[in-house]
Amino acid sequence: MAPFEWRVRVYWEDTDAGGIVFYANYLKFFERARTEWLRARGVEQQRLREAEGAMFVVSATDLRYLRPARLDDLLLVTAEVTEAGRASLTIAQSARRDTPAGECLCEGSIRIGWVDAHTLVPRRMPASLLQALGLA
Repeated sequence: MAPFEWRVRVYWEDTDAGGIVFYANYLKFFERARTEWLRARGVEQQRLREAEGAMFVVSATDLRYLRPARLDDLLLVTAEVTEAGRASLTIAQSARRDTPAGECLCEGSIRIGWVDAHTLVPRRMPASLLQALGLA
């Protein structure tokens, strides 16, 4: 299956004093792409939390910053599951310039865990969720 793709425009608020995307904002772009990836598969996180009493949390990140993005750039942010466990997913993500060359600006791996919404203790992901994500 091809990676999920989501476009985002770089706004003034995304940049630092040097006029480039502030490094931590790539985590925001990646979070939004994962949310839209879930939504595209019919999974709304708030509804899922209410129905299952559990939610996804980020447990690890590993990013590499390769080139700067600048104000008004249009980025193509991807998300693709590379590993699925009983209570976690590892998702490869990248932010590329949305141009024919598709220059990679930032890439990395995000691990998310499925936890009880109240205790934050890891739980096994329900089969219905795995099925919706195309992992069952």
